[in-house]
Amino acid sequence: MGRKVLIVDDAAFMRMMLKDILTKNDFEVVAEAENGKVAVASFQKFKPDIVTMDITMPEMNGIDAVKAIKSIDGSARIVMVSAMGQQPMVIEAIQAGATDFIVKPFQPDRVVEALNKALG
Repeated sequence: MGRKVLIVDDAAFMRMMLKDILTKNDFEVVAEAENGKVAVASFQKFKPDIVTMDITMPEMNGIDAVKAIKSIDGSARIVMVSAMGQQPMVIEAIQAGATDFIVKPFQPDRVVEALNKALG
């Protein structure tokens, strides 16, 4: 089963933390993106098995990026990563097609669990 991940977050340290957690748990990080626009292009180029998607980003936010990715691939698996207090946006993201969500600051085992669950 594929375990290629695209990490999307405007904060470089968040991408680094996620990459560290995922690579230690047998995921292959195929690309990173700092905003939704880059995320959509990276999704098309790298065809990851799953995407971790921040919500609040410049240029294109995570919810718009989820909608764009889902329009490219209806079966895309996307796990939202959001700060506390963004519940309405998380609900909107799930309605847009996100599979699950992780709340920042996240626990490494919760990240791995959410991705494994989303990959089924």
